[in-house]
Amino acid sequence: MKKTLLLLTTATTMMFASNGEELIKANCASCHMLTTPSPEMILILKAPAMEAVAFHVNLAIPKRKDAEAFIVDYVQNPDASKSVCESNKVAKFGVMPSLKGKVSEADLKTIASYVLDNFPTPEFVTMITEIQRNDKMNGLVNSPFLMNQEALPHMTKILIQNWDKATLGLTPEQKEKLLLVRKNTIGGIKKLKQQMKVLEQEIIEAVVDGEDPKSVSKKVDEVAKLKAQATKIHLKCITDTVETLTDEQMETLFPFFDA
Repeated sequence: MKKTLLLLTTATTMMFASNGEELIKANCASCHMLTTPSPEMILILKAPAMEAVAFHVNLAIPKRKDAEAFIVDYVQNPDASKSVCESNKVAKFGVMPSLKGKVSEADLKTIASYVLDNFPTPEFVTMITEIQRNDKMNGLVNSPFLMNQEALPHMTKILIQNWDKATLGLTPEQKEKLLLVRKNTIGGIKKLKQQMKVLEQEIIEAVVDGEDPKSVSKKVDEVAKLKAQATKIHLKCITDTVETLTDEQMETLFPFFDA
């Protein structure tokens, strides 16, 4: 009897998995790539790969039951404010068409379960982690600031990534203020970075040509002053942003501070 029950359970599980695979191929594969994309392919896909979809769902919704419910609801009632992806990615790919009435809720539950069982793969997580690490390193190399700490996040970048999310809930008034903060911050930093770039190139050329380091000491001091100015703009951006957001909204953004 026990062997019979075990065989039935195994057969049911295999059939369920097979059904999930067939359903996802029939209803999702035309837009969402089902194999692991290379970093180059990520840039040209017409929709996020299923690896990326599951990666973001898991990141935003740790509980399995809630994650399944989210997928079922989202594919029936897709909306930019619900998306777990960054707002700029939603702007790039657009919002998916609704599958409501096209795929039964039972089949959607099977698809959701299959997605969470099979994606993301360890290979994809490793690749994304490496990409994020490289982006962070490049950001540090090209940073115009004197201080680069996770406690001093790039607020304009974080906000743009979460701009339209319902979980953040920015009001029109807040968006107006934050857009002005972003404009002033980016505009001020851009001017300083241009000046830094010229000075840094002159310093590098002098050192490569074997000139006495003392000959460029004034230029080094000028770069330091420009970085100090940029840091002050950065600090003002953080202060102005925090004053605009509520405590609850800040809590929503905390997990993204080290991104």
